[in-house]
Amino acid sequence: MDRNIPEETQNQQKRRLWLWIALLALVVVAAIWILRGTLGNSITSSDIRIATAEIGDVENTLTASGEVQPDFEAVITSPITAVIQQTYLDAGANVKTGDKILELDKEFTQLNLEKLKDELELKKNAIVKLRWELEKSFYDLKINDSIKVLKINSLQADIENAKRLFKAGGGTRENIDQAEQYLRIAQLEKRQLENDIRIKQQTMRADIRESEIDAQIKEKDLQELQRKLQQANIIATRTGVLTYVNKNIGSKVAEGEILARLADLGGFKIMGSISDNYAPQIRVEMPAIVRINETQIRGLLTNILPSVQNNIVNFDVQLDDKANKLLRPKMKVEVYLVTEARPKTIRVANGAGFNGAPVQDVFVLRTNGKAERRTVKVGLSNFDFVEITEGIKAGERVIVSDMTKFKNATELEIKP
Repeated sequence: MDRNIPEETQNQQKRRLWLWIALLALVVVAAIWILRGTLGNSITSSDIRIATAEIGDVENTLTASGEVQPDFEAVITSPITAVIQQTYLDAGANVKTGDKILELDKEFTQLNLEKLKDELELKKNAIVKLRWELEKSFYDLKINDSIKVLKINSLQADIENAKRLFKAGGGTRENIDQAEQYLRIAQLEKRQLENDIRIKQQTMRADIRESEIDAQIKEKDLQELQRKLQQANIIATRTGVLTYVNKNIGSKVAEGEILARLADLGGFKIMGSISDNYAPQIRVEMPAIVRINETQIRGLLTNILPSVQNNIVNFDVQLDDKANKLLRPKMKVEVYLVTEARPKTIRVANGAGFNGAPVQDVFVLRTNGKAERRTVKVGLSNFDFVEITEGIKAGERVIVSDMTKFKNATELEIKP
């Protein structure tokens, strides 16, 4: 049979348990405090990046991407539908004006040219024939008009004879009326014939003019084809470098299809692209900065393409130093569009310690080897600098590394 433990003994055991729990809690808190004091509020100088606040210019920028392109690039297209017979140069070759790039088979176009020449000759002969036919038709009308004149004269004479006979008593009044009727009919026929002559003249001029215009069109087609045949000798139109050559020998190319690209590598521009979310903020003539490694090349945004593709807006940047030796065709570069600039302001080198908020905390170094937490106001920023509008003076040293793990610390010890 179990024996009951006295109540006083049980209370002593409970007090002893609570005492051990309290003691353990104190030990844990003390350990945390000591650990925090020894490790949490200290950092070695090699683990952080420190920047000195200074007076300088700060530009607010939008980040975009870009591709280096030749400032001038000629696209050489096929002037005719033909087959590529031979290529003389490859992409990357330096060329001078007049150098042959490739050769097209011009036989089919030459046959069309001869056909056009024959058609033009037929058209010219048709014009001569039309002139002869119209002149003959006009001549016949003039002869008929002369005949009408003679007939009218004869009818007028008949009327005079009928009147004399009537006075002499040898004729009747009906004979006079009939002769006058014949005269009026002849006069109307003559007027009709004169109108036919006038209309015929106008028709002759219109028909000849129409044939001449048709012949001129044929002649222009012939000249155009001759010009295309001359252009079918694919040569370099200026000094430069070939960036592309169609080397598919034996393949058929349509009129207007690209055969080669000729670039002047003495100067370059940038074709940039940015999200259309920033479209309202970009404008022509805004400053731009192109970054190649650690080198910056300044320029101006000169053109914004009106079309938006895949939520991307494209634009052109004209460089101040378009012949910079670092520029290479098709090179991918970083482009920064300057939306706002502020001169002679306090600035600090940009780093992970700045999160983009207008008000934030940073650690500022003191002379005693410690850093204190300080609330600062941030203005403009770009890839290089952050403007400090309040909280830091020029000459003070700021930790610009990510310090989120010390967000509860008010002071840090900087160890060597």
